[in-house]
Amino acid sequence: MLALVKKPHIELSLHGEHVDELIKWIRKKFEVSILTTEASDSVAIEETDFWKEMQSNRVGNLLAAARLKAGMTQIQLANKLGIRQNMISDYERGVRRLAPDMAKRLAAQLNIKYTHLKTAAGKNH
Repeated sequence: MLALVKKPHIELSLHGEHVDELIKWIRKKFEVSILTTEASDSVAIEETDFWKEMQSNRVGNLLAAARLKAGMTQIQLANKLGIRQNMISDYERGVRRLAPDMAKRLAAQLNIKYTHLKTAAGKNH
């Protein structure tokens, strides 16, 4: 069974014995919507369009996430590397292939391990 507690927003996947009793108890405190009662309605995350899209550009997603975590804009990162902002954009969108020397420079600026970029790049190409 897949249930949704609206406020606070909580999604639950419940299986096994006494699921109905648990939902009844939760409803005493929260508004609950049952999204499905069929286990066959579940989809493995690897089968979702979201997952496939994320996997198709692993390097770009890793770079964008690391840049945002570092609190930098594309322009700021580009300036630190002495390159144009559109190159950062191209790397993040997966339009430009990441060469090993640039991966090392990016990893150093973003404080991430070069091996993470190298591994992610290997899965894209």
